[in-house]
Amino acid sequence: MQGRQIKQCGLSSLTLLATFLHCNCLPHSTGGKPFPETAKEIASYAKVAKSIIDLAVYGKAQNRSYERLADFTDTIGNRVSGSKNLDLAIKYMFSALRKDGLENVHLEPVKIPHWVRGEESAVMLQPRNHTMAILGLGSSVATPQGGIEAEVLVVESFEELKKRQKEAIGKIVVYNQPFVSYGETVQYREFGASKAAEVGAVATLIRSITPFSINSPHTGWQDYQEGVQKIPTACITVEDAMMMARMAKRGQRIVVRLTMNAQTFPDADSFNTVAEIIGSEHPEQVVLLSGHLDSWDVGQGAMDDGGGALISWEALSLLKDLGLRPRRTLRTVLWSAEEQGGVGAQQYFQLHKVNISNFNLVMESDQGTFTPLGLQFTGSVQARAVMAEVMKLLKPINTTTLEEHGEGIDIEMWMDAGVPGVSQVCRLPSIVCLGDMLKRLPRSLFDSCSTCVSLTFVILTSHVPLLQKCF
Repeated sequence: MQGRQIKQCGLSSLTLLATFLHCNCLPHSTGGKPFPETAKEIASYAKVAKSIIDLAVYGKAQNRSYERLADFTDTIGNRVSGSKNLDLAIKYMFSALRKDGLENVHLEPVKIPHWVRGEESAVMLQPRNHTMAILGLGSSVATPQGGIEAEVLVVESFEELKKRQKEAIGKIVVYNQPFVSYGETVQYREFGASKAAEVGAVATLIRSITPFSINSPHTGWQDYQEGVQKIPTACITVEDAMMMARMAKRGQRIVVRLTMNAQTFPDADSFNTVAEIIGSEHPEQVVLLSGHLDSWDVGQGAMDDGGGALISWEALSLLKDLGLRPRRTLRTVLWSAEEQGGVGAQQYFQLHKVNISNFNLVMESDQGTFTPLGLQFTGSVQARAVMAEVMKLLKPINTTTLEEHGEGIDIEMWMDAGVPGVSQVCRLPSIVCLGDMLKRLPRSLFDSCSTCVSLTFVILTSHVPLLQKCF
């Protein structure tokens, strides 16, 4: 799950809202007929909704997506951008989608970043000897041979760093920022290294971006700012960041030796993986459902985002099993290099934006496969009214919440261009760590997530008028 997605979606949604307010997109009618008739039509598909829920939760598809994910993650493991494991994952999924009998299964080539972590360590030498658990951040440079040994400056914010900038020269800056929300706090991981380098620091250690820790460091992508010296950067555990903050408050001198052997290689060849159920009446019109196949190089990548990828596959499988062929094409795309900033998705957009008028809805499943609470939605007033009626059909699985602002770095460019966007509400904690394992995912909730996605899309593609867009 790439860090920028949450805060940037807020900005793009405000832009879309301003656009929609200047359009005739009011919920008085839908597709040329009064809105009450549309609402009645949606309600009439309660039997379709029940058939999907019964198949996914109680029928032969019960636990299927979980078992598929188990086989996938056990066979492949983690899948960082540019790695052989990601290549194997793409081949695995391409074969599995074809074997499942889905249509138009193919690969679309992309170029993706190739960064390798290498060996890394951080040892506190003063005021006592202590080996810290760390994870280098994606795109970080290496330390000089032999590592960096330097005194530590602990700060809690960029504002404090600015006030104490003269103290930062030649030091390792430790950020002990309190967790507020992922979208707000992730800025320290993304920009902390460059902010510290601007005031003369030699490296940064950043408190992991998570509200919960059991001495487990997290990783993720970080961005060096143009024209600023690149310095090594890694995440440390919440516990170690808080400990060093206490030591600093007591006036104790803290010295750390940091060693990182990270390397960045030329961009690698990769693919976005595509499968469809082709529409019966309007095959050129597309509803896009997606997750990402890549992960970080720790854990199994089961939650981020193996689960999302399998949900996107399962949605097609459930419709196929029930013989439900939508009027418009339902397309699943499994992205490559999402964790590096939605790289594969950006290239997909550039390739397909010429047909943007045929994209009716886009969705990304990258918020986890925990208890599904509902959906987040970006779209016109009229489209939102349609979605609110659809959500009523999800009452049997208690997934009825409809929030504003669809999220997902892989779909935000579509939403910026006026295409309605949807993401799931699962209240996912940050899990980019060694604990991203299949064991964390309950079987039953995975079925509910699959049902939520599948039901929403069968209604939107098969039975209700197109969602209004304002281009």
